[in-house]
Formats: sequence, structure tokens, C-alpha cells
Amino acid sequence: MLDMTVLRQETDRVMKAVADRGMTLDVSALLALDAKRRDLIGRTEALKAERNANSKQVAALKKKSRDASSLIERTKEIGDEVQTIDGELRDLEAQIKDLSLQVPNIPDDDVPVGDASANRLVRSWGERKEFGFKPKPHWEIGEKLDILDFARATKVSAPHFALYKGAGARLLRALVGFMLECHTAEHGYTEVLPPFLANRDATTGTGQLPKLEDDMYRTARDDLFLIPTAEVPVTNMHRDEILNEGDLPIRYVAYSACFRREAGSYGRDTRALMRVHQFNKVELVKFVRPEKSDEELEKLLADAETIVQRLGLEYRVQLLATEDLSFAARRCYDIEVFSPGMERWLEVSSCSNYGDFQARRANIRFRDLEGKVKFVHTLNGSGVALARLVAAILETCQNADGTVMLPEAIRPHMGGMERIEKT
Repeated sequence: MLDMTVLRQETDRVMKAVADRGMTLDVSALLALDAKRRDLIGRTEALKAERNANSKQVAALKKKSRDASSLIERTKEIGDEVQTIDGELRDLEAQIKDLSLQVPNIPDDDVPVGDASANRLVRSWGERKEFGFKPKPHWEIGEKLDILDFARATKVSAPHFALYKGAGARLLRALVGFMLECHTAEHGYTEVLPPFLANRDATTGTGQLPKLEDDMYRTARDDLFLIPTAEVPVTNMHRDEILNEGDLPIRYVAYSACFRREAGSYGRDTRALMRVHQFNKVELVKFVRPEKSDEELEKLLADAETIVQRLGLEYRVQLLATEDLSFAARRCYDIEVFSPGMERWLEVSSCSNYGDFQARRANIRFRDLEGKVKFVHTLNGSGVALARLVAAILETCQNADGTVMLPEAIRPHMGGMERIEKT
């Protein structure tokens, strides 16, 4: 959520940000409601001051045994007017909140303007692997090795779900363990295991609601949402809290299953592990001082890159353009690994700086060393997401005989297993 002062004083900048994101939003309507609210507040404060003055005059007149009936009548009228205005203010506050929640964050000045084609390459890592055969896509590898079963996943659930079997399930578990160990032991994150369902306040706080409600799974009876990312419950751990500056930065890492309906994904490449409705992810979340948030984002990105590097996967980092940026982010880097079997880049991590946007929505603040209370800056990134990571590992590490040579980094988490082969 943007500071209302920014909306009032930097209206052109806000409107440009909305346009650069390819969105349409009537910012002027929000400002008109805000102006009406401030006018009503001014009126009610003047009326309350008059009422207080009248009360003192009534007391003075009664003390002198003089008639105060007209002042008493006027004081009652003021009370009725104040009550009416307070009701109008409550309605206005609700309208202003609803509209404010629809205003996106303002991208950083150096974020490229445009759609995904305007994304800027930041760096690349690794070399393209040479195969002496035509590499297969991950679904063929997984089905041949009997470690991925999409038909049975559909039978017990629905299309676009995955079922991992045998060494496939073990690979998933090994990757989670490897990533959690790396981020806690080496990068200094505190591990948490959050609930996989979040309430409406939590999903509003991180910016998924109201914009993305159609893309989320909801349990109607309890009005709870299956989380699209551990960012939601982990960020909201400190909702409505005042943290101490001395405790910042706070770093959390969390494994979770993630659920996304992705109502708008029809027509895209949705085969196999490319776009599933349930996937597993290790998420990194930070709470930092405002002046440190850009620096902390670069560190978070480096932490996520470490995972892909140790797995020996070719990848690149892209700075996302305005139309590819999430609603709540002001800056975001994507880490994309190369998929030899599909000959394309697969996003496995998005690392974002939200500034104070989420903190304002979730009311997460800190007290600085001078005792002043300010909003923290929040950051998060996948460290990393597993579905496409598994796809990239299977395709990059495949052998001509159909087996898969496991990256050395995860072999200790696989009980020393060096390769996956059909049993």
C-alpha cells in the first residue's frame, strides 16, 4: 500500500507507474474521496471544538443561575451532526481502503518499461552442456524411470498436478533438505515451518488480495486460502508488530507446498512440471531497515543463486520490466535455468524488494535507535522453487542410456546415490 501523502503529492508519478505496468486505475477518484474525507474531518473537529466551548459556557451560565437552554439545544444539534459525519467518514474510509488496495507499488526508476520482452539481462552463469544425443524433455525421462506419474496424479486429483515416485520423491525431499541446510547453516536464515493455509488479512497484507483472488484456492467454509507461497504466512508472522532496529535484518527460510489456480494461464505451455497447481518451494523472507533494502536484495539474490550454482545448472538473472513485475514489488530479479530437453529458460526464483508497500498493508514497523517508529522494508525470493528445478536437473543431467547422474551437492541427501536408474 502506498503512503497517501505520496498519492497526493506525487500523483503524476503514481499514474505513470500504473500506466507503465499496463494497468488502468482511476487514481483521481481515490484522491477525490481522500479530499472529501479531510474536509469532513475538518468539519467534525470544528464542531467538536464548538461543542466543548458550549459545554464550558453552559456550566458557567448554570453557575450564575442564568438560562442556558439555547446553548444546550445547540450542543445537542452538534452531537447529532458529529454522529452523522462520523457515519459518513466510516463509509469513506472503507471506500478509500478498497481503492488504496488496488494501487500497485511504484517501480524503481531504473526498472525497464514494457512487457517481458523488455526484461534486462543482468548476468549469466555456467556453460551450455554438450550432448552426444538429442536430450529428452523431463516428462519422458521421468516416465521412463518411473519417478514421475502425471496420469495417476490426474486420477487422484486433476490435470496439472504431479505425482513423484521412488527416487523422484526422494530427489524432491533431498533438494528441500539441501536448500534448507545451505540457507540456515551458511546464509544465516532461521528456519520456520508455517501453516499452508492463510486468512484473508494475511493474503491482503502481502498483496495477493484483492487482485489475485481468482488465482487462489479458497476454503469457503473458513475463508482460508491455500498459500501460493510461504511469503504469505512468513511475512505476516510480524503483522501488527513493532520490531526493534537492533534485531534487523530478520531472515527466515521456509519450506512449503504452494497452490496456484492460475486462472489466466490457459494457452500457455502447461505440460508436465511447467505449470502445476501444486508445487514445493523453499522461500527466503527478510525484514530490513529501509536504507539497507537494496543491498539486502542483492544478498538475497546471491543466496538463491548459490543453490543453482552448486547444482551445476546453467542459469541467467533478469531484471524484470514494469509489466512483468508483481503488483507489490518495486524491483524483482528472476533466476532462470536452462532446460536442454525443451531448449528454453525456466524461472525457478523471483527475488523482490517491496519497500514499505507490504509493511504498510500488514502494519509491520520497527523502532529506531532514536525511538521513532517507522515501517520496515520487506523482501522475499524463492530459494528455490522445485518443480522447474527438478525438470532442469533431469534434463541437464540425463545420460544417453536414460539414467540421470545426480549433482554432487545433493548426493549426501540421497544416501550417497549417484544416479537415478529404473529399478
